[in-house]
Amino acid sequence: MAKLYFRYGAMNSGKSTALLQAAFNYEERGMRVLLAKPQIDSKGEQQIVSRLGVSREVDLLLHPNDDVQERFRQKARGYEPEALVAEVKIPPVAALLVDEAQFLTPTQIDSLLRIALEDNIPVLAYGIRTDFQTVAFPGAQRLLEIAHTLEELKTICRCGRKAIFNARKVGDEFVFIGDQVAIDGVAVTYESLCGACYLQESGGRLRTYVEPA
Repeated sequence: MAKLYFRYGAMNSGKSTALLQAAFNYEERGMRVLLAKPQIDSKGEQQIVSRLGVSREVDLLLHPNDDVQERFRQKARGYEPEALVAEVKIPPVAALLVDEAQFLTPTQIDSLLRIALEDNIPVLAYGIRTDFQTVAFPGAQRLLEIAHTLEELKTICRCGRKAIFNARKVGDEFVFIGDQVAIDGVAVTYESLCGACYLQESGGRLRTYVEPA
């Protein structure tokens, strides 16, 4: 029986690179894979882009309202518009690889589990656990709850210890208030920090709480 895997780590831990390497490994053995990512991840537009400069276009760009299992089945069987050629024999899919999985909805994460269990296709989901305020993304939380296998991809803090948190920066300044999602780019960047360095930069805060009105 196929499984749902969640491979997580702080930013700069090589998640996208690992995904692209996994895709290469499958294809080197003559197997077909499908790559997906959430539409909200505007970095690279329709591509998965690793920090090493390697990139690849995705097969499925997922909108928050998409039924992921149905989109997967359509693409796997060649029912999408660009593949409507009845005489073409399309090889079976050996695996579905999903980048930035934390941005999927919990319902979409459930669909990934259904793909593994009902379609018997391994699903390898890559992403981060928590946002810049150390709060779990809904998609990541659901993956931690239901994935068959959890695997941490490690990176180091500037102090040399293992980084576990993702600190947001605007210019050279760390910020700890704002929307949960802000894609790494021109206005916003991120630095992976260990717990001690995160506390030092945040003034001891692990989360910014807003009292109800």
